[in-house]
Amino acid sequence: MAVPAPSRSRVRFAVALLSALSAFHAVAHAASPELDRVTLSESTITWSTVKYATSADNGFVSGSLDRKTIVDRTFRTHVLENRYLKVTLVPEFGGRILSIIYKPTGHEQLYRTEVGVPYGIKRDTFYYNWLMVYGGIFPTFPDPEHGRTWLKPWDFKVVKESAGEVTVSMSLKDNFEYSAAPRKFRGGSTGIEATYYVTLKADRAALDARVVLKNPQPKALQYEYWTCTTLAPGSDPKNPKTTGGAEIIAPIKAYSTPDWSSNLSNGDESLGPGKSRFEKLRYFKNWPTMGIAYAAPDMGSGNFWGVINHDNEEGIIRIADNTVTPGLKMWTWGFPSFTNETDPRKDPNEQQPYVELWAGVSDQFFHSAEFPALGQMSIPETYSPTVGMNNVTHANETILISLSAEASAVTLQFFSIEPATPLRVILKRGDAVLFDEAVKADPKNGNRISATIPEGHSGEQIQLTIRTAEGKELIAAETKIK
Repeated sequence: MAVPAPSRSRVRFAVALLSALSAFHAVAHAASPELDRVTLSESTITWSTVKYATSADNGFVSGSLDRKTIVDRTFRTHVLENRYLKVTLVPEFGGRILSIIYKPTGHEQLYRTEVGVPYGIKRDTFYYNWLMVYGGIFPTFPDPEHGRTWLKPWDFKVVKESAGEVTVSMSLKDNFEYSAAPRKFRGGSTGIEATYYVTLKADRAALDARVVLKNPQPKALQYEYWTCTTLAPGSDPKNPKTTGGAEIIAPIKAYSTPDWSSNLSNGDESLGPGKSRFEKLRYFKNWPTMGIAYAAPDMGSGNFWGVINHDNEEGIIRIADNTVTPGLKMWTWGFPSFTNETDPRKDPNEQQPYVELWAGVSDQFFHSAEFPALGQMSIPETYSPTVGMNNVTHANETILISLSAEASAVTLQFFSIEPATPLRVILKRGDAVLFDEAVKADPKNGNRISATIPEGHSGEQIQLTIRTAEGKELIAAETKIK
């Protein structure tokens, strides 16, 4: 049986319907936000050092140092990238995160040397009786003072790779030793196994990491673990460095020093024996010389620390459970050394402009922790850039804030680690609502909100709540009117 041809009116209707549907989908696609994705790629990086030589077990070869000759070393890199971050890993030299570039500003957050220079040679300071700084973020164990693994190749593996998440690992086992190590370091290998997991997710403007340590031995071990970070936020990616505008951001009031660094405090022990006020030493420009300062007595309940560069209000903050890593060690070479910088290729020098912050399982170097027999421990961390913030008062893995209040107004600065998520910000004094509005996170400039406090009085509490548009609470905080 023949099928009748469709009428012209039906054909015109079908064509119009298809055109309308096509236009609808085109508009809907144009209106929807661009989807983010994470990529993983391989590349190489060249690093210059002065000429030197090491023995098979990494000891420094006497007489091999030649500061007038510069040589290049090439490393394979692994690059994790999404719309907000470009992260470069160098597993074969210390299992390190070498670079974190924040794309909305185009700036580097970590320090790295242009020309590496060995130092501390034969001075009984470091495990191999010498050290050379490269930079970045890297694990150190089982000894203090950069440990044994800073120059070792770590095994690299891809754990997960998808458009929404890339997780990789860098791992190493302490099954080696240096027979000529200074006596103050532990003799023999511990067998401790370390794996450093690094994760970048789509639509997330922060890097997540996790250190997993295992003691495979049927006996408890004395050890130290420290994560070393060399920070220079808001830097030119081609010349990263810390400037005089840098401030160490940490929720601590006091610090202590070893005896040889007592000049950092200028004799200020107003908070008790061995404790000095931290306010002055927060600023890189106030470090008179090289030295070590420790959070005293430790990080307490604070879950963040980092550096903000006040020259452009960009920062990098580590967020973690610091009951697991209570130690905060702070180091710089001192600021006066950098008032007249020279060309590092013409005048190589180990003293460089960076702020070095360490997270440790004990409170100070050479204060051991005990690793239970057959034990395992995990240290999750989040490294978040900040923009437009001059301080951090509260932080978690989703958002960082700076909250303060004077008699007439409350000021909120915040940085959202998931900038595409719509937010609702609520500020209250008691039952009185001071601010309650939908807010879009600004990944390039950060966000600043100011609200008037009618007849505010010193000591009154201001409450902050930031939620998603669907009502999920992201962070809650309080501050008192000054």
